[in-house]
Amino acid sequence: MSETTRPLPANRAFVIQLRAGTAESEIRHRGRVEHLSSGQAAHFANEDELWAFVDGVLGAVDGSAVERAPSKEEDAPA
Repeated sequence: MSETTRPLPANRAFVIQLRAGTAESEIRHRGRVEHLSSGQAAHFANEDELWAFVDGVLGAVDGSAVERAPSKEEDAPA
């Protein structure tokens, strides 16, 4: 079974609800995230807070974390 047809594990499912904002950056980086199988939820004000929640929940569930590409802000020269 290929990676794209293999069923996704339910204990790794999240709902991400984004806040409406006037600027694109506000829309992308503010909202609420909920882990479906445990019901744990948190509000986030930026991308780092979102991924910290996801990593924390997955670490508690199965000892793993999410591998993610650097954000656009991290790629930008200082």
